[in-house]
Amino acid sequence: MTPTQKQLIQETWQQVAPIADAAATVFYNRLFEIDPSLKPLFAKTDMDQQGQKLMQAINHVVAGLRAPEALMPVLQDLGRRHAGYGVTEGHYDTVGAALLWTLEKGLGESWSDDASEAWAAAYALIAEIMIEAAREAA
Repeated sequence: MTPTQKQLIQETWQQVAPIADAAATVFYNRLFEIDPSLKPLFAKTDMDQQGQKLMQAINHVVAGLRAPEALMPVLQDLGRRHAGYGVTEGHYDTVGAALLWTLEKGLGESWSDDASEAWAAAYALIAEIMIEAAREAA
C-alpha cells in the first residue's frame, strides 16, 4: 500500500466513523444478502455488539496503518480466532465485497476509484495475513 492509499483510507474512515452503528448494520445485512449461509455463524451473537466489535476492529486497523508491524500479531490472532468460529478462506471474499459495498454506500460522493482501490488493497492485505495465520493454526 502506498502512503497516499493509507491517507485516503484514514480520511474516508473519518467520514464513516460517525455513522459506525448504521454502517455495521448495513454491512451485516449486505453480508447475509450475498451469502445467507453465513447467518448460522452468528446465530447466538448479539448483532449490536458484533457491529461494535467490527467497527472497533476496523478503527484499530485504520489507526494501525501508521505502524503496520504492530498490526501483524493482532491480525494473526484475529485470523486464528475466526477460523475457530467456522470462517473459511472463501468467506473472506464475501466479507471484502460486503465491506467495499458498505463503504461505497456510506461515503456516497466521497467514494472514488482511488478510495475503492485503497480499501481493496488494505482488505486484501488484512485477509492474506488472517488466512495465513488460520492455515498455520490448523
